[in-house]
This record gives sequence, structure tokens and C-alpha cells, in this order.
Amino acid sequence: MTVTLFTGSERGGRAAAIVYTLIESCRRVNVDPYVYLRDVLVRVATHPASRVDELTPDRWKMLFGPQSAA
Repeated sequence: MTVTLFTGSERGGRAAAIVYTLIESCRRVNVDPYVYLRDVLVRVATHPASRVDELTPDRWKMLFGPQSAA
């Protein structure tokens, strides 16, 4: 039996780990996690699956981040 005290279920624990990892990755490359997640969640519907690596926080910052247009 897996302890799911804080996440409710194993699946919830995995989802939380993914979100926390994305947030920390954003912080490491000085990207606002809210801006990043808001943009990626809108962009992912039309972004080519073959270029999904462009949506990682470090690549996103270079390609789509607020300073990339400047």
C-alpha cells in the first residue's frame, strides 16, 4: 500500500511531482512560473508534437519568453 497522505492518490502524487518540477525548472532559469504555465497551456494545443522540447522552461524562455521578442 502506497501512502498518499498529501496527494490523495498515486496518480495525484505523480501529477503534483510534474507540476512542482516544472515550477522549480522555471525558477532555475528565471522564468515566472505563472507566465510560463499560462502560455504553455494555451500553446500546447497547436504546437507540433515533434517540437515539444521547445516547451521546456529553458527553451521556452529563449523562443517565446517575454524578452525573446525584444
